[in-house]
Amino acid sequence: MTVNSGISRVTGRPRHQRLPEEVASYVRELIISGTVRPGEFLRIDRIAEQVGVSITPVREGLGILRAQGFVRLLPRRGFMVAPFTHQDIRDLFWAQAVLAGELAARAAARITPEKLEQLEAISEDYEVANAAADLTKVIDLSHAYHREINRAAASMRLAMLLDSVVKTVPPRFYATIDGWIEETRHEHPLIIEALRERDADKARELMKVHISYGAERLIETLSARGLWSEQPS
Repeated sequence: MTVNSGISRVTGRPRHQRLPEEVASYVRELIISGTVRPGEFLRIDRIAEQVGVSITPVREGLGILRAQGFVRLLPRRGFMVAPFTHQDIRDLFWAQAVLAGELAARAAARITPEKLEQLEAISEDYEVANAAADLTKVIDLSHAYHREINRAAASMRLAMLLDSVVKTVPPRFYATIDGWIEETRHEHPLIIEALRERDADKARELMKVHISYGAERLIETLSARGLWSEQPS
């Protein structure tokens, strides 16, 4: 087994994450996709083989997920997948919407013409990627769009809080939300215009609506994939 190579077995891309974070991303996606279910124990050796790392970063990665509430550690038994409910999804999107909305409002007061041009270029590239059906590029550009707004807000600690929330849903799952791509195409330019007008209230509300859109639709998508055998409230 090749361990700690420069290319991730999970993404097929050069490794930029620390290995425990890569493990956490991999297992988190297994949980949210329903590949592993609540109550199921996770085999550390199998995860190490699948990700292409040693045992130590797997344990550390599972420790990250334990802190996030995705897994539980049972003495002498190991790590078990914790329950993950509809309300968990709603809470994640609510927190993300509130934090992202506040960052957009702060960006409206600070954003530079150069940053606005950069956001417009990202929005245009998004259209091109969507027309080409390049889903990976669409996801990357959406991430870049939000990253630049968060940077423009110049509120590092708030952005770090948002990042900790965003990490709990794998990026590719956003693209599975019914209508997400079309909503993004429509709403990104509106947010840019609010930033250009330096209208903090408008930017905040547009961003909150933009983020909140996906909660119930993601629940529907994950339910259809069999994440929940029953329909938790």
